[in-house]
Amino acid sequence: MKRLLLVAAITTLLAGCATTTSPTGRRQVVGGVSEEQLAQLGAQAFAETKAKTPQSTDARQSAYVRCVVQRVVAQLPPDWQNIGWETAVFVDNSPNAFALPGGKVGVNTGIFTVAKNQDQLATVIAHEVGHVYSHHHNERITKQMGTQGLLQVAGALAGARYGQGVGNAVVQGGGIAAQAGFLLPNSREQESEADVVGQQLMARAGFDPRQAVNLWQNMIAASGGRSPEWLSTHPNPETRIRELNSRAASLVPVFEQARASGHTPKCG
Repeated sequence: MKRLLLVAAITTLLAGCATTTSPTGRRQVVGGVSEEQLAQLGAQAFAETKAKTPQSTDARQSAYVRCVVQRVVAQLPPDWQNIGWETAVFVDNSPNAFALPGGKVGVNTGIFTVAKNQDQLATVIAHEVGHVYSHHHNERITKQMGTQGLLQVAGALAGARYGQGVGNAVVQGGGIAAQAGFLLPNSREQESEADVVGQQLMARAGFDPRQAVNLWQNMIAASGGRSPEWLSTHPNPETRIRELNSRAASLVPVFEQARASGHTPKCG
């Protein structure tokens, strides 16, 4: 009976999912949570971050970030532009930034140590906006829910036949294997896709896509050692730079056309 209930639960979960296509044409499975729920979660996480982390009192920094965000977001479809985008600059020395469902963008003051100009800052922000636009949060939650549900079924089946101890071991061991062999590689795929989408957005907004390469060169210089690529949620920096550099050439005409049509950002 327990096995039947678990199978029924997984079937219900999968029935709520849907197959869609990302901005790059990649097949995605989403629907583990609704977009409304994701927006609520994003707003809650953003509010908690603002409550725990001091925000910059430098008005020029805040205006600089807001300017870049606005110009990147203006390249999204209209329904994505009007979701109430909000920005915050946090006093944190780590060179990091994030974007959350519901249009919440956070930038650490440490990002300015590696993003030396508006084009390099646009690289970071457009990448993070690319995650939201590509439904990566929904996709990741959906896959995690599905993976955990399948492990519970496998554990129950093993436990029914070999004992509860074996069943628990299957769930725990399977979780480790899924993390290393399924969830993390997917995250690297999402990171690479956000690079593609972000570089396109920044070029259409009038930011130089070639500066994405310079940004990541600065990142490498600042980061020092890092985890092996196969146990990381991000692509290898050298691999990333090669891919960004190869795309930049094809995006230069897009950037030049954007400038010619009046998209000339003067954020900082």
